[in-house]
Amino acid sequence: MELFRLGISDALDLMQRGEASPRDILDAVFGRIDAVEGRVRAFVTVTRDEAYGRLDGLGGPGEGGPLSGIPLAVKDNMCTKGIRTTCSSRILEGFVPPYESSVTDRLRQSGYILVGKTNLDEFAMGSSTENSGFFVTRNPWDLERVPGGSSGGSAAAVAADECLGALGSDTGGSIRQPAAFCGVVGLKPTYGRVSRYGLVAFASSLDQIGPITKSVRDSALLLNVISGHDPRDSTSAPAEVPDFAAGLDRGVKGLRVGVPREYFVEGLDPEVERCVREAIGVIEGLGAEVVEVSLPHTGYAVATYYILATSEASSNLARFDGVKYGFRAEGRDLVDMYMETRAAGFGPEVKRRIMLGTYALSAGYYDAYYRKAQQVRTLIKADFEKAFADVDVIATPTSPTPAFRVGDKISDPLQMYLSDIFTISVNLAGVPAVSVPCGYTSEGLPVGLQVIGKHFDEETILRAAHAYEVSTDWHMRRPPL
Repeated sequence: MELFRLGISDALDLMQRGEASPRDILDAVFGRIDAVEGRVRAFVTVTRDEAYGRLDGLGGPGEGGPLSGIPLAVKDNMCTKGIRTTCSSRILEGFVPPYESSVTDRLRQSGYILVGKTNLDEFAMGSSTENSGFFVTRNPWDLERVPGGSSGGSAAAVAADECLGALGSDTGGSIRQPAAFCGVVGLKPTYGRVSRYGLVAFASSLDQIGPITKSVRDSALLLNVISGHDPRDSTSAPAEVPDFAAGLDRGVKGLRVGVPREYFVEGLDPEVERCVREAIGVIEGLGAEVVEVSLPHTGYAVATYYILATSEASSNLARFDGVKYGFRAEGRDLVDMYMETRAAGFGPEVKRRIMLGTYALSAGYYDAYYRKAQQVRTLIKADFEKAFADVDVIATPTSPTPAFRVGDKISDPLQMYLSDIFTISVNLAGVPAVSVPCGYTSEGLPVGLQVIGKHFDEETILRAAHAYEVSTDWHMRRPPL
């Protein structure tokens, strides 16, 4: 087997048995990057020198942390000390952070090797990676199609075997939707499960970091490392961190699986619906009880999200003014410098969202938009609480369509926003969810099944997703690069 095709757990097993060394695996991964990166374009920065320097500092077999010697990629909106962090934006093109984010610091302590920082929609604002300030990442299954977004670079890198796993961030579906489009596993943990310290903020009440991997077990292993309370993040929850991999093999017998009627509606691609319903049938055949549930406020989720997320973005992105860090344009005076810097540094989608958010927060409109959206968010959260009083997990499509072609939706923001219609509610409610491959369309494009769980119950959604995964072979297929 070609070593770059390994997942995290397989690579750890191979190294433990002495059948491959960390250097063998790292050489194979960089060989793969050299072979396919020119077509996929998953990375903003490839950290080859840093990776081999890190490798030389690792101890012998059995030393180091639980991910010792594992080559991983990180979305380029997480600060990495001494390595540039751009958010795929011209305004941060040359920014090199003086500190490490909590998640990457925990990965360093675990012994991982960073192979690169991955492309994203600028400041994580988008569903296709077409909003990157640098270039468009391509879907490894069809290079004419998008990989999803905003963590498109991470999902594409994992699918193309340019790393063994990656981190993404998820504000409205930005881990799960690209994972579905690229045929890999993507996990959004419960809000507060993983520290956001060092994650460049988009919408602070919605953002959450999580893994994108080749298997559910690999996601559990990564979540074990990055989870836990962090006093530097005021939204980090002081919740106990279980061993997420320990209960994966318990199966689904006795679990109650809810299927929300609002997620199987007009606009859902027929092939996506077929794959997802067949997947739910497989889970039922494994011993789970499948029941219909209702999430009645689902129809308001997109509007609610795009008021709250843009309002928070308007506030968070005010710090990029050309004074403290990043790009600075020349101006006649201070105000002119602010305006010129932001006009040149931000791309069209970021500007659009800043303007929407500023409007929603402005005097006379705050109550009509932002306050009302917060009230609807409470109703959406209550929908999930009511449903979870009767079921253990909820199963839905991850995305209403498979990956679309580059350029198909970029000029129609509303159609692009609707790409996240099945994932946004999860962020508004703060609950965990995982996307797992569940089939392919007639054109050979991957389809994702989303499994949603109760607050801080990642164990159950991982258990259900793993039971489905080992009963099928969808996750074992690789794109024909």
